Amino acid sequence: MRIAFLGTPDFAVPSLEMLIKQQHDIAGVFCQPDRKSGRGHKVSFSPVKETALTQGLPVFQFDKIKSPEGVAALKSLDADLMITAAFGQILSQEILDIPRLGCINVHASLLPKYRGAAPVQWAIMNGETETGITTMMTNAGLDTGDILLKKKTKIGETETGGGLYQRLAVLGAQTLKETLEQLEAGKLKPEKQDEAQASYYPMLTKDMAKLDFSQSANDLINQVRALDPVMKCFVNYNGESVKLLKLSRTAVSPSGKPGEIIVSDPKSGLIVMTGDMPVMVDEIQMPGGKRMNAKDFLRGRSIPAGEFFE
Repeated sequence: MRIAFLGTPDFAVPSLEMLIKQQHDIAGVFCQPDRKSGRGHKVSFSPVKETALTQGLPVFQFDKIKSPEGVAALKSLDADLMITAAFGQILSQEILDIPRLGCINVHASLLPKYRGAAPVQWAIMNGETETGITTMMTNAGLDTGDILLKKKTKIGETETGGGLYQRLAVLGAQTLKETLEQLEAGKLKPEKQDEAQASYYPMLTKDMAKLDFSQSANDLINQVRALDPVMKCFVNYNGESVKLLKLSRTAVSPSGKPGEIIVSDPKSGLIVMTGDMPVMVDEIQMPGGKRMNAKDFLRGRSIPAGEFFE
């Protein structure tokens, strides 16, 4: 089976590596254009491009794959099947019609829940205890195609978005492998998505990293761990932007107003009141400083109780 693979970030790498290991005929790899990053604005390759080049696979990059050039490149490969995994661009119906077996997408949620670009982070932010991978037949909608296979996994109570993302990348490759095996054996039975159960969540934006202590303790804890390491959550304190990088529950009794620092010492730690109960700040980073354990931080700098994180 001749395959065109479309993916860009590290989430897609295990799936591409699985296809290579299983000796599928990979006609070409498509990924987003190279980007400039870092202080020196150096051009960096995406993880998928690096993997493809290491394996000697042809790489194609288009600002818009729907362009005539992109469509022509896909047609030239004469692929039987197209596979996408976090590619980062919407595919037109013209593109979806190119491979004779259609297009299979590897999506990091249990569809129809958590359609959209950031299902891993949103699942944690919403306090879900379970998520997974869905392989689906791509159609012209946004994650609305027929479901092929699902694989579930528990979300750890303290698991971060980054940790879950890496686990789902591996699970995605495993699910894709089984999907292709069933496809080749003629055993796949596509299932329509239940639109009544569908939910869509948007892309992450920088303003989501701002913590609002009028929210519940659970919501704040989930927000911080969901966005780690994509974004560093922060508060305003005495005119400075202070990053709070890990929060946890505490048995300290509720007191004070939301955002008020109710305990602050190297022994007991840094404890802040939320909209319902206190939370412990486990890790903190001041402007220009490094990420530190909050108790260690308090041995060298005072944040007086009674002041506020805003």
